[in-house]
Amino acid sequence: MSTHPLSILIIEDNAQLAANLYDYLEGCGHSLDAAPDGLSGLHLAATRDYDAIVLDWNLPRLDGLTVLRKLRGEAKQRVPVIMLTARDQLADKIDGFEAGLDDYLVKPVALPEIEVRLRSLVARLRQSVAPEDVLTVGDLTFHLGTLEIRRAGRPIALSRTGRHLLELLMRESPRVVTRVRLERAAWGDAVPATDLLRSHMHVLRRAIQRDTEPPLLYTVPGSGYRLCEHG
Repeated sequence: MSTHPLSILIIEDNAQLAANLYDYLEGCGHSLDAAPDGLSGLHLAATRDYDAIVLDWNLPRLDGLTVLRKLRGEAKQRVPVIMLTARDQLADKIDGFEAGLDDYLVKPVALPEIEVRLRSLVARLRQSVAPEDVLTVGDLTFHLGTLEIRRAGRPIALSRTGRHLLELLMRESPRVVTRVRLERAAWGDAVPATDLLRSHMHVLRRAIQRDTEPPLLYTVPGSGYRLCEHG
């Protein structure tokens, strides 16, 4: 995992939590900016280069999910984003991942865990990939160099974590990939205590197989998942 200092933006309206995050991450050697509301946070994220963003959901002026959608859509920013929120429902997690989140942490969470997850996300982003590498399973293709994913010509948008999961499943197809390996691919050594993998796999399945398309992603009870054409 990378040991280089990171440039991090904290978008959090809880002044005490923001100060704790700022002081801890700065003490780890990182450079920090902070915004107390969604609108000012979006402006910073869209106009400056950050290695990663820690984003609260319930923010004044503009909520965190709206910030994320505007960041991914209008601003075309692919910077890794961790949602740090008190919302712990599966539906909220799915909404976040579908909007382009890379990780989701439910408050309260230990500060060292946040720092490890930030480093893990950025380290994976910085890994170089040969531009000619293309993975194919049936009519699903993944161009690793351009990160372009298509099924029968239909473009598919995934978060960075979703792409890591899909890449592993496609490389191993049609073999079963265990939950442990998938969690390692998504989070490295910072595997979450909660079952975030299920949320990500739900989002991934909805993205790569519409109702009119034959299934590709299968759950293997007690083992993991596999990606293949014929079950």
